[in-house]
Amino acid sequence: MCGIVGYIGEKKAQPILINGLLALEYRGYDSAGIATIEDNKIQVKKDKGRVNNLYNLEGIQDLNGTIGIAHTRWATHGKPSMENAHPHMDNSNTFAVVHNGIIENYHELRDFLMQNGYTFLSETDTEVIPNLIHYHFEHNVLENNDKFLYAVKSAVNQLKGSYAIEVISSLYPDRIVVVRKDSPLVIGKSNGENYIASDIPAILPYTKDFYFLDDNEFAVIYQNKTEFYDASLVKHNKAIKNIDWDANAAGKDGFEDYMLKEIFEQPTAIRETVGSRFHLGEKCTFEDLNLSKEYLQNIHRIYIVACGTAMNAGLVGKPVFEKLCKIPVEVNIASEFRYQDPLIDENTLCIYISQSGETADTIAALKLAKAKNAKTIAISNVIGSSITREADYSIYTHAGPEIAVASTKAYTSQVVLVTMLAIYFAEQLDRCDTNTIEELKENILDLPTKVETLLQNVNEIKRFAKKVYTQKDMFFLGRGNDYSVALEGSLKLKEISYIHSEAYAAGELKHGPIALIENGVTVIGIITNPDLVEKSISNLQEVITRGARTLVITNQSLPNTHFDFVINIPETHPLLSPILSIIPLQLLAYYISKNKGLDVDKPRNLAKSVTVE
Repeated sequence: MCGIVGYIGEKKAQPILINGLLALEYRGYDSAGIATIEDNKIQVKKDKGRVNNLYNLEGIQDLNGTIGIAHTRWATHGKPSMENAHPHMDNSNTFAVVHNGIIENYHELRDFLMQNGYTFLSETDTEVIPNLIHYHFEHNVLENNDKFLYAVKSAVNQLKGSYAIEVISSLYPDRIVVVRKDSPLVIGKSNGENYIASDIPAILPYTKDFYFLDDNEFAVIYQNKTEFYDASLVKHNKAIKNIDWDANAAGKDGFEDYMLKEIFEQPTAIRETVGSRFHLGEKCTFEDLNLSKEYLQNIHRIYIVACGTAMNAGLVGKPVFEKLCKIPVEVNIASEFRYQDPLIDENTLCIYISQSGETADTIAALKLAKAKNAKTIAISNVIGSSITREADYSIYTHAGPEIAVASTKAYTSQVVLVTMLAIYFAEQLDRCDTNTIEELKENILDLPTKVETLLQNVNEIKRFAKKVYTQKDMFFLGRGNDYSVALEGSLKLKEISYIHSEAYAAGELKHGPIALIENGVTVIGIITNPDLVEKSISNLQEVITRGARTLVITNQSLPNTHFDFVINIPETHPLLSPILSIIPLQLLAYYISKNKGLDVDKPRNLAKSVTVE
């Protein structure tokens, strides 16, 4: 949600800031703005609507300052408008601020400031921050170089909620002060210049060396250096991390949309995620995990906790752990888990999945488990992200930057990684026969080639999408792992086509959902488990007799039926079939959305990284 960019160096800041905002559009937003300093004066340009609108603002091309901050806003407090867009300034125009997150006590702070003579131009929670900084700056007894930093700290001490904040001041045109709590912020280091962003892709073209700010950590960023301070403003050193992503990976690379590009990147993402973690005939290795056989033998329960697509990946992982490791697994929605007082102790293992590593509910759920003495493992695509710093252990997918809001390659990479983690546990526990594990490994290594085969044959999906894109409702059916795929397929369709869709376990059809089936309704069935073919076909026959149009995704030999469309996918081990069966459904959602003329990469009301509750 929202996006932050900052720059300080020798170059003109304005084009760098706007390019950074363009790279963050996938996070979701309704307004945008920038602020730069020139001749000891802050200049702000902002408006509602797309980042491209900034190019048309009067005087924006004349901004020549070499220090600046920028923001894309997704409205929480106050409607989308020029007045509510960031950056916001204090009454004296001395401080400018951009902010991701929510200030929960802003009403109280606003009242306090108004009682002290401050006025407000917007409806936002953010506008209290620059005025609060100004208040503390004026009442601060310090008269040295630290006065700016201390004023920011004093203001932050009064904030309740989540925030990533950038501050510039006309009195200190040589620095940017930043701080974060529960909202991501990275600092990119280059020669004679520094960059700031809420996500790596925004500044990836300029550097591959990053500092990842921790919660309640401050940084003062100059052209040639960055100073780090803890919550008490004690100065400390911080390690830099190299992120070896190809800057071109954040571009469309000839594809019409990021989502389509990322769907076609799945063979590479899977190969990179598997990496050198195992080879046939050798045990799986996770060098970053230090879990003994004795610890694994004493695990009573595994929780997999995540949100949205990541949770659907966890659902696919549940039967893998249970079959290979013989440990009960529960999959929970992070936003529910953290408020349920779950039964957790030192014999519980909690696995948290988050593509960005910044999902607020998932991070909060992880902290809850740690407080109850459970071991925690984070699965993320972003090295150094918040969740990986909080967890006891971290393992990474290697999907590369995922820009489209609707997750595709991150999902399949997560499923692959969770499966490999289960294999790693199983090989230590000796609770599963070697032949089953070796068969799974062989099938995992074959997955990239099978995905490539799938992606070479998309015409049937295109044809079906053209027939059904005007539908108002669709239904997805599956049994076992196919039901988990149905949930993810339905979510993809909702996210980018705005078609109402529901996923049901096929055996539940007669327990209510069949009442919704009528002539012309589209029903999509997934059939990949050889043990459940007959029952799945029987369920689909029930909707056909009530006039439904059907599409079936399968790798099984089906008897002659009356299905309208059948998409055949390559065979693989049933535990791995979701990695293949989801791809036609990703493509279906994509082509339906294109037929409707929608913005595939930036669906309405959605953000790539949900950093507030």
